[in-house]
Amino acid sequence: MQAWRASLLWFDPHADEPHPRYEADGLLVTAAGADGVRRVVAVGAFDTLRAAYPDVPLTERRGRLIAPGFIDLHIHYPQTDVIGSPAEGLLPWLAQYTFPHESRFADPAHARAVARFFCDELLRQGVTTALTFATSHPGSVDALMAEAEARGLRCIAGKVLQDRHSPDGVRDRTEQSLRDTEALIIRWHGRARLGYAITPRFAPSCSDAQMRGAGELAARYPDVWIQSHVAENVDEVRWVRELYPHDRSYLAVYERFGLLRERAVYAHGIYLDADDQRALAQSGAAIAVSPTSNLFLGSGFFDYATARAGGVRLGLASDVGGGMSFSPFATMRAAYTVGRAAVRGDGRPKTGVSLSPFDLWWQHTAGAARALGLGGVVGSLAPGSEADFVVLDPAATPLLARRTAQAESLAEWLFALIMLADDRAVTEVVVAQGPGTQIFTGGASAVHAGPPPLR
Repeated sequence: MQAWRASLLWFDPHADEPHPRYEADGLLVTAAGADGVRRVVAVGAFDTLRAAYPDVPLTERRGRLIAPGFIDLHIHYPQTDVIGSPAEGLLPWLAQYTFPHESRFADPAHARAVARFFCDELLRQGVTTALTFATSHPGSVDALMAEAEARGLRCIAGKVLQDRHSPDGVRDRTEQSLRDTEALIIRWHGRARLGYAITPRFAPSCSDAQMRGAGELAARYPDVWIQSHVAENVDEVRWVRELYPHDRSYLAVYERFGLLRERAVYAHGIYLDADDQRALAQSGAAIAVSPTSNLFLGSGFFDYATARAGGVRLGLASDVGGGMSFSPFATMRAAYTVGRAAVRGDGRPKTGVSLSPFDLWWQHTAGAARALGLGGVVGSLAPGSEADFVVLDPAATPLLARRTAQAESLAEWLFALIMLADDRAVTEVVVAQGPGTQIFTGGASAVHAGPPPLR
């Protein structure tokens, strides 16, 4: 068993909206199970819990904040080297940068090198669970899964399916792609903390035969995940309408092929109507909101108000390499900006909202876990949760220290952390299985300015 003393922030893992739990001086107690996974045994006020666990070794982190490890609900590991590449929009960006880079993943050595960097970068930013695209090459999945397993990360990934409208080097063959997908499910799904996601790149890249095969695999393996893109960009939506004139909407294409269900996560979802939102809510599928990518590629602004009103499950995602940063803080900042916007991006109005700091943090932890169907497993410090957590320094930079020291409430303090922090605030990352604590001393400060009492 292990115990950690610090300020603690987490959320009810089973709620469909943020219900924060907070201890200004808290104790987190964890223990490894027979399966080798460390889980939370107890969490609460230090003065109360320490008496119940007097002999458990204690790590002192007073002045720091311990929170659940962040969850990235949509990210492309092969696009690590594409980040920061300029283009006029989504489709030109794919053609100019993404597809040429992804073709290099036919080389196993290249795939391993990028996967190694990618997993290290996730941990450095405090991300302990990621839903990840690989490329169309089966070896790209093998490389990522091996690196994630070595670090104890919870990683869900899949080989991209794209048998049409794709250049040589990334275009796959229909039947072989489906055989490869099933072989990868058998090899990796449920091993250690790994999971498989059936991964049509997006509807335009997949023939009907490939989409039908993906749906059949999803029915055969109901506990695997599904991931793709939907309604991201006005040009993309127009293209889907031309390719599928008889389907009611972009989302309806996936639904027709049996790809809309729980554990299905669709990135972006900017241009969805009320029927789409109703279908998402009824199926249990979720949207991965990707604000930095949407801003960078000029795709538009996600409509939080209508999605919430429609009961859509959602969580936050970096969408690297369209996204501009691996950092959850950058993603939360962008989500706040996107929420305030009064138009979607196609000129149609939307209701602007000011997302609270608790809401933003929940979308990157317990809310994202709910979207994955992993509520109570990851994304929380509640007892029974896997012990993935980050230790954050609220005085990691002079400006951050100055601003957080003046906060008059927990909400104000947390909002300042979201707006001003970056990877320098992540001083330690603990994963529930494998190597344990990762220590990042570059952001550590000598000043300990913990959160204020909850008001």
